[in-house]
Amino acid sequence: MPMTHGAPPPVVYDVTRLVTRGLNTSPNGIDRIDFALARHFLSRGAIPLSCTALGPRLAKTDEALAAIDEIESFWREDADIGRDAVYQAVVAALKAEGANRESAQLARKPGFARIERNWRALRDWAFHLGRPLSEIPEGAIYFNGTQFLLDRPWYVRWLDARPDVKPVAFVYDLLPVDQPQFFRPIEATLHPRRNRNIAHRAAGVVVSARVVEARFKAFAAENGRADIPVCVARLPVSPVFETQTPAPPELAGVDYFVVCGTIEPRKNHLLLLNVWRALGARGEAPKLVIIGKRGWLNENVVDMMARCPTLAANVIEAAGLSTPGLRRLMAGARALLMPSFGEGFGLPVAEALVAGAPVIASDLDVFREVGGDAPDYLDPIDGLGWLRAIRDYAEPNSRRRAAALSRIAAARIENRPQQFFETIDQFLAGL
Repeated sequence: MPMTHGAPPPVVYDVTRLVTRGLNTSPNGIDRIDFALARHFLSRGAIPLSCTALGPRLAKTDEALAAIDEIESFWREDADIGRDAVYQAVVAALKAEGANRESAQLARKPGFARIERNWRALRDWAFHLGRPLSEIPEGAIYFNGTQFLLDRPWYVRWLDARPDVKPVAFVYDLLPVDQPQFFRPIEATLHPRRNRNIAHRAAGVVVSARVVEARFKAFAAENGRADIPVCVARLPVSPVFETQTPAPPELAGVDYFVVCGTIEPRKNHLLLLNVWRALGARGEAPKLVIIGKRGWLNENVVDMMARCPTLAANVIEAAGLSTPGLRRLMAGARALLMPSFGEGFGLPVAEALVAGAPVIASDLDVFREVGGDAPDYLDPIDGLGWLRAIRDYAEPNSRRRAAALSRIAAARIENRPQQFFETIDQFLAGL
């Protein structure tokens, strides 16, 4: 029977990356969006697709939804922070007069039972027999929310045999193409390849910002697809950040800042460490909480944190912090710091502003698109400017911080997750 005009087409959602995330102790930004998209589509009857030992296969919707619930439970997304060991360890380190090298790095350890269970779940998915791709309904949308494996010709070859299926990919950024120096060397090959595959095959692309839309359209035009439809859907922020959360009473009188993101060179942690080293030498250093796991090409950052006594006394590295724990820390922080050299969206900026927390961020077009005039913007190489801003925000009655809070209140930062999904649904229905 032909599809009614405007009716939503059947969706096949790729859960391959999603089912591997139980090996991580906490989600990153792409994880959050992947899980939100998967829950949206699967709860409406979408068919999950996963890469197995037999190649791409179809799975049961209830099995994929159960995997989502299991992994999010492990991440403690809705947990009481009283049971978040990383949050409690951060609080203890912030209250201590001086940190030591052993306590400077706080990481959540899942325990052997959890590791064994996660590996068993991953093994089950890898050897999942599933159903053949020939069972995909005619005219369906194949949605890949993370670009995972789209650089592999063998993984996307099935699309050539099913020209009726409309591939759609979420493109977060083209930073490995434009700024390869910040990524593993292999990304200079893989990221252009996966985006060329998207440009050549996709019936449409979803992006989170106008800045990314313009860049991808230029890339697609260079690869012969100037006509590819692109949908801009602003990323949703977890409802946790909308809650009215008071500053942690246990941290009353403690001045601290937070920076959130994987420790990798694009995030520019080294600038902050040099600022903190200078502040420590003057005896003026507040605490800095670095929230995120260690990524790649970060030897300078890791060595500096390990070997500099001033940083050991004032910098706390926390991996595996729950989302409620992050929200609670934001409530008492002097500001969120985001000195990145490049971002596709910058979800922590949106999270902080929705939570009502001040933000000091790099002067990037995408941050201005996300935050408008609310953040305090600085050049990511202006070390003295960042030093002055952090000193200003750390003052007991900081006028600069008060002005930032006034801008946030005036901007009336809104978070409309449902609009994100509605925008994508309308886009898919029109393809």
